[in-house]
Parts: sequence; C-alpha cells; structure tokens
Amino acid sequence: MNPAISIALLLSDGSRSLQVVEPPTDTPGMSRGQVVTSLTACLVNQSLRLDCRHENNTNLPIQHEFSLTREKKKHVLSGTLGVPEHAYRSRVTLFSQRYIKVLTLANFTSKDEGDYTCELRVSGQTPVSSNKTVSVYRDKLVKCGSISLLVQNTSWMLLLLLSLSLLQATDFISL
Repeated sequence: MNPAISIALLLSDGSRSLQVVEPPTDTPGMSRGQVVTSLTACLVNQSLRLDCRHENNTNLPIQHEFSLTREKKKHVLSGTLGVPEHAYRSRVTLFSQRYIKVLTLANFTSKDEGDYTCELRVSGQTPVSSNKTVSVYRDKLVKCGSISLLVQNTSWMLLLLLSLSLLQATDFISL
C-alpha cells in the first residue's frame, strides 16, 4: 500500500469517508492545468460576448474552438481545432490572453441562441481537451460590465487602490 494512503487512513477519524485521489496518468511531459475554469456569456450592445477563462501551465500554444450547438447540429464559430463556418467568420472577433479567450459574435439574434462551447487542447500533446458549455438565450442574457478586460486581468488596479489608502493614512496626500 502507498505510504501516503496508509498515513491518511491512520489520521482519519472514521466519521468521514476517505477520498483517495490518485495522481493523474497523463502522458509523460504532459502539462496539467490547461483546464477551462469558466465560460460566461453576456450582451454588449447587440453583440454576444463569451469569456472562456482557463488555467495555463505551459508555454506550448493552446488550440481552441468556440462552437454553437443548435437543433442538435454543431456550428464552429472560431478556433484552431475545427474549421469555422463561413457564415460566422465576418461576425466573430477573438481576443486572447494567457488565461482568457474572449469571443464576440456581432449582431446576436434569437437565431443564434443555443449551447455555446469553449474547448481547449494543448498543441503537440496527446489529444486531451477541456471544455465548458453555456446555454444562451437572448431574453436571459445580462449586460456585460463596463470594466475592460485589461483591468480585470491586472492586479495593478488593486495595488493602486491600496497605495492611495496608505498614502492618505500617512498624510502624504489628502483626498
């Protein structure tokens, strides 16, 4: 028996069930953590915005695909895994940073309602993918916040706010 499991069994008080987590059996060299952590949808004017947040523990390129499943048919909107459908190419823009991919679908209508999926796969690796799906209906969409993506993904804004409080406390500035 694995020594870690033996210690865990000794330390457990018997009132709780023990959950044994086996180490992943990934291919050697496979970086773990290219996992889609969330997929959210919101409306910016008349455009649908999908924010696909993910972990990123590799320097290898991450392949992606945004798709829409409507009436049991999959439509690829954008990506490097599948070929995007011509009907969507002129309406889609993609913004990509290390931990987020944002797809914007212009002129969103009720014909574009359905299940949207963000799928990620690490380039050059065994085909292990991670994905999330969100159901999107025009009448249930919320408006996107006005905070820009750059502000959401940087900690400098928090540092600035904390610095202002510190400077005010030391009477260096007066607000």
